[in-house]
Amino acid sequence: MKKSIYSLHDLRQLAVAANRRYLEFLSSIDDPTVAIEAVRRVSEKVEHAGRSYRGFNFFSDQDVRLFEVVLRGEHTIQGFRNSHIRGHLPGRSTGQVSRMLKRLRCHGLVKKIGRTYKYYVTPAGRSVMTAGLKLKTIALIPQLARATAA
Repeated sequence: MKKSIYSLHDLRQLAVAANRRYLEFLSSIDDPTVAIEAVRRVSEKVEHAGRSYRGFNFFSDQDVRLFEVVLRGEHTIQGFRNSHIRGHLPGRSTGQVSRMLKRLRCHGLVKKIGRTYKYYVTPAGRSVMTAGLKLKTIALIPQLARATAA
């Protein structure tokens, strides 16, 4: 493009196009505050019927393993029961798994189907558990590995 007064119109068009592309890029960035708030809520203690249930820790091996088992694809269509969870968590008794399921229910991550012993993962539960697992495995662990290697 020539540097003259006559090329101002073309320069203006290029600047407007660049600004439009930049605004489209900014609008495509998701706001993480909603996800951060959801993960914070799941991490806090909840009281239900006069009893308190502790929050979930995304760095605890027990809680992460529970999330991985609950989010398995085979449980998506037919749901899951206590016995299904026990099959993937050896060494856990029926009572221990029942308390885990109650904790998941009180935090709103799973929903019990009426008059059955089946549970389904709620849409909010699926997004929170998946986001927490992704945060740990994709972002945090590689970052800490780089920091300790240096």
